[in-house]
Parts: sequence; C-alpha cells; structure tokens
Amino acid sequence: MSPNSLRSGELARLTGVSADTLRHYERIGILPTSQRTTGGYRMFPASAVERVRLAQRALQLGFSLNELSDILRTRDNGGVPCHGVLNLTEEKLRSLGQQIKALQQTQNYMRKLVRDWKKALKRTPPGSKAMLLHSLVDERKTKSTTNNLKRRSRP
Repeated sequence: MSPNSLRSGELARLTGVSADTLRHYERIGILPTSQRTTGGYRMFPASAVERVRLAQRALQLGFSLNELSDILRTRDNGGVPCHGVLNLTEEKLRSLGQQIKALQQTQNYMRKLVRDWKKALKRTPPGSKAMLLHSLVDERKTKSTTNNLKRRSRP
C-alpha cells in the first residue's frame, strides 16, 4: 500500500461523507475497490478524495448514483464518456428549466392566494373561521369528479 493511502475514516473526514457512504460508493463502482490492511481496514488511494468530491458535486447537479457509476466505470475501463456526460447534462438542464417554470407558476398562485386570504380574513369577524384551506379545493373539479362517480355507479 502506498504511503499516500487513506483509511476510510480519514477519507470520510476529508470529504464530509460517512464511512457507510464510502462503502456504498465502493459497492456501486464510484470508488475503486479498496485494498485492506492486515487488520481489515479499507485503504483508499489519495485520488479517492477527488473522486468523492466529484461524486458529491455531480449529485448536486442532478446526476444519479447509477448514472455516475456508469460514467466512471466507462472512464476507468479506458472509454470516453464525454458525449454521454454532455447529453445527460443537457437533459438535466432542460428538466431544471421545467422545474423552475413550475415553481414560478406555484409562486404566482401562492401570491394570489395570499392576497385573497388577506381579503377574506378582513371580512371575517374576529374569532370566526375563515375556512382558508377549504378554498384550495377547486369546486369545478370536485363537482365533475362527483358526477363521474355517480355515472359509473349507475347500473
């Protein structure tokens, strides 16, 4: 073993992940199989620090552990996964744009809701229920669902 090798506890401390996470990364191929000391301790090369940090950053960007494992395995076996990495990143970017759009729509809805609820509370006598949450139920959907259930239950 190299003098630059790290025990799993040291690697965990340096990267801010748990030893369990390191074992999982090793099992799924994100980290190379560790060597063992005679006492059974896992020993990782110093380059494992960069590898764990890469994994953590990729996870933050939306890569799954399976995707990351496939990419790193391809690279470790001499392959060139760059085009696949770019394609996955473009997909994740498109998905992020859709999520942002959905969040903006939710934000606009909530702004309107807050305005409406403030008005409702001003009209509600002190100590009386304003039934704010009940306004979340779309009556048209409730009525159409009820009508569909009635139609289905007819003989």
